[in-house]
Amino acid sequence: MHTQSTPFALNTWQGGEKGQLRRTGWQGTSPEWGEITVASLPHAHDDVRATEVAGGRIPTVVFESRGIQVIVTERPTLNGATLRVGGAMVHLKRNRWAATRRGRALHMKYAGDRYRLWAVSRKEYAVMREADNQDRGVTVKVRETGLGKRRRVEVSVQGRALAADIALAVLFSGVDRSVLTRRGAMRAAVSRVFHVAADSAMT
Repeated sequence: MHTQSTPFALNTWQGGEKGQLRRTGWQGTSPEWGEITVASLPHAHDDVRATEVAGGRIPTVVFESRGIQVIVTERPTLNGATLRVGGAMVHLKRNRWAATRRGRALHMKYAGDRYRLWAVSRKEYAVMREADNQDRGVTVKVRETGLGKRRRVEVSVQGRALAADIALAVLFSGVDRSVLTRRGAMRAAVSRVFHVAADSAMT
């Protein structure tokens, strides 16, 4: 069901049972979509990171990445990633060599809809469900503000959204999106060259 959504915010959050790994992320309430939690998931291996979105009126979404690139990060990255919405796999595609932010966007396909994630700045991004013959599409902008315990994620919606639109949009507040920015893409390119050179030297 398509719904007009008012702006809402998610605040920093910690959870988890005593004696277990703490889950960190964001939590808040949307008038239209209810309580929403974006949380890191405990990982059994050093080369795995995952983030989950859950809420009463949105589908559960899990984003996971594997590989050596996540060993030094707290959040999953866009490299080596898999994405599921309610158990259904989402097809992901990205041109890591593109020169512009829009060119470096992450393209997603879910339930016949096409989505695009791109960086507006280091702390702001947008997720768009593309228009088709039956729908004008929607754009959700997400911006991180504040410092320390006062950090929050502000979410605004342009157009009439589906539950999956909201879940996918807030998900990336718990994902390392740095490769979508120009500086982050350059650092990633240098890192790839370094690792290729190191591997060649060892063979």
